[in-house]
Amino acid sequence: MATYRSCYTVFRGTATACHRYLPLREGQRRSPMATSKKPKTIFTCQSCGYQALRWMGRCPECEQWDTMVESTRPASVPGAPRRALSAAAEPVPIDQVDLEAEQRCQTFVGEFDRVLGGGLVEGSLVLIGGDPGIGKSTLMLQALHGLANHHGKVLYVSGEESIRQIRLRSQRLDTVATNMLVVSEIDVDAIIQMVETHQPCVVVVDSIQTMFNSELTSAPGSVSQVREATVRLMMMAKKSGIPVLLVGHVTKDGAIAGPRLLEHMVDTVLYFEGDRNHVFRVLRAVKNRFGSTNEIGVFEMRDQGLVEVANPSAVFLSERPAGAPGSSVTASMEGTRPILLELQALVSGSTYGTPRRTILGIDAHRVALLVAVMEKKLGLHLIGQDVFMNVAGGVKVDEPAVDLAIVAAIASSFLDKAVPEDMLILGEVGLTGEVRAVGHVDIRALEAAKMGFKRCLVPHSNTRRMETVPGIQTIGVRTVEDALENLF
Repeated sequence: MATYRSCYTVFRGTATACHRYLPLREGQRRSPMATSKKPKTIFTCQSCGYQALRWMGRCPECEQWDTMVESTRPASVPGAPRRALSAAAEPVPIDQVDLEAEQRCQTFVGEFDRVLGGGLVEGSLVLIGGDPGIGKSTLMLQALHGLANHHGKVLYVSGEESIRQIRLRSQRLDTVATNMLVVSEIDVDAIIQMVETHQPCVVVVDSIQTMFNSELTSAPGSVSQVREATVRLMMMAKKSGIPVLLVGHVTKDGAIAGPRLLEHMVDTVLYFEGDRNHVFRVLRAVKNRFGSTNEIGVFEMRDQGLVEVANPSAVFLSERPAGAPGSSVTASMEGTRPILLELQALVSGSTYGTPRRTILGIDAHRVALLVAVMEKKLGLHLIGQDVFMNVAGGVKVDEPAVDLAIVAAIASSFLDKAVPEDMLILGEVGLTGEVRAVGHVDIRALEAAKMGFKRCLVPHSNTRRMETVPGIQTIGVRTVEDALENLF
């Protein structure tokens, strides 16, 4: 009794809690309550993965409202063996690492291979995101069809559709192949077992938000489930050398659902851009460890699936109105590819106290800056005018080389005078009204010559080191005043 009282004094616990520290008598067994701990309840933000011990209405990390979800963290048992995630590896000197030729697996979807950098790299993990219905699953079926016909067995894992639904969609897209294996499964362990059994050359998981790990108590789609499933699939890809393509949902803000850690774990992050109600889709790489992040792929959505657009410039300029004020053409560099784009502007009198600035496809702050330059340097009274701007085709442009084309489109609409149809406009505009040089002028002008343009308005500093392009008359300007004198 004295031993028990001293133990109670030391540990300040109940008789059950204190009993676990007393020696066992001969033949006595310790109760399970004495060797295990109760599972802890935590609250996890579904936007950024922040964890807290109590519920909060607003996440202190990402400042999103009503994103904290309750989950149970399994308690650790003292003395229990920990599951090894991977075999131990020994460090080696970097100069002794074998350098082999990079093996890329082409999907025979030209625009998709272009964005990847030439094809899929062995053991790579690729994440593809986009709005619902934009064509992510369609692109995966078409890519797997090319891989199955030229490289061997492939595996398509769907957590959202049955195998019958996949078969019907594949028949509509004409992507049925004997070497394409399909399965409807959400258990990560079962998927890894299938990969080890069938040894496909490429695996597609559609989508990562539906994957489930039985060792976690949270529901599929939660931060912990998405993170754990991605880690398991990443380790499987690195160990086996099989490329894995993950399809990810996006949030209302346009970012891939789940923690930001998801984009850091994968090797390549691709985004499908464009309105699903339009026919054109743009595939853009925002992260690529094995290639450039500046390349884009352009597709057209048809009844038989995604069709590659070999000449995006012709597509984006196909419906350009002739002689319409407020329209100008510029060239944007997307990686190594120049693309001619039509910028449209509409300037009209404002009926409100504060004029509206509605911009689509271009940085709105950049347009506001250029409008201020036009008011100061050109004397155009735009302070009481509504300005609307759009990039035809749903493409986004973020390089300063299109500044002069923006100025030309706004001035054309305000003055109600059309820009010459055979004129390509290039140049960066500074705050003092000067026109600064841009890069790759020769390539842009050559693309314009192929499309039938005869004149090219460029910064004067570019004309001194610019090569002569057959069929293109180069006009150099120093300021925005010079540009408008040559245009109107």
